[in-house]
Amino acid sequence: MGKLLIVGTVAFDEIETPFGKTDKILGGAATFIGLAASQFEIDSAIVSIVGDDLPQEYLDLLRNKNIDLSGVEIVKGGKTFYWKGKYGNDLNSRDTLATELNTLADFNPVVPDNFKDADVVMLGNLHPNTQMSVIEQMKATPKLIVLDTMNFWMDNALEELKQVIQHVDVITINDEEARQLTDEYSLVKAAEEIQKMGPKFVVIKKGEHGALLFHNEKVFFAPALPLEEVFDPTGAGDTFAGGFSDYLAAIDTISFANMKNAVIHGSNLASFCVERFGTKRMQDLKREEVNQRLHQFKTLTQFDIELK
Repeated sequence: MGKLLIVGTVAFDEIETPFGKTDKILGGAATFIGLAASQFEIDSAIVSIVGDDLPQEYLDLLRNKNIDLSGVEIVKGGKTFYWKGKYGNDLNSRDTLATELNTLADFNPVVPDNFKDADVVMLGNLHPNTQMSVIEQMKATPKLIVLDTMNFWMDNALEELKQVIQHVDVITINDEEARQLTDEYSLVKAAEEIQKMGPKFVVIKKGEHGALLFHNEKVFFAPALPLEEVFDPTGAGDTFAGGFSDYLAAIDTISFANMKNAVIHGSNLASFCVERFGTKRMQDLKREEVNQRLHQFKTLTQFDIELK
């Protein structure tokens, strides 16, 4: 089986949407990526940091999904990273009401020895220096390093972020972030500029409007599946990145055709994530459901055309 190393947050989220609100629940980029990984036949490990206030049941949940947690540091007397947010009526906009870094403020990632040869490294949204530290700890060059980042680091650690971008094979960002990073409004031009920075592949996420994949002159678009119910978009981007990287860890060859399949797998899993608050839907997700929805994606995107 392939090996996937996941670097990111295991956190508390407190969420309010037009459909309800939660108290503190399990969240964090690494959590969503890890739960996505459990849908594939791969060995996965999380590198993160939490306080001893994180309930044991949350750690047990991840372990029961066959996720290696030897790289998760538990700080005695420490508090786990916490985020609170409220979404608008269209679920595309949100306000951050509280962010508490807590133990994450002093996070020095340590990659477990048995994952220093991971096939795929998924760098979740963290400070670029933390992401670079993980890259430097790898004993062998991974077949793929995938980077997820956001506009906060473009505003506050741009030079460090550019250093990381030089060392990755794939970057996943949303359309607004792609434009900010490159000063290009056209996403095609933005992708061209990002590829010049280092990544061979650029994935631009457009939320409910799907995702774009760029590689040299090639472009692929994957729509988002129309859903009857959307409760909470928190973690959807991380779940997409997880499904994308997890699929690539499970196969042998990296090609544009396989990248297209990876985008579909990411979009497919993200469509489940938004159906319940937090990680609830991903915790209970069955492989049969995943496969059934993959067929829906195929039906949605496949057509015959007669050229005259």
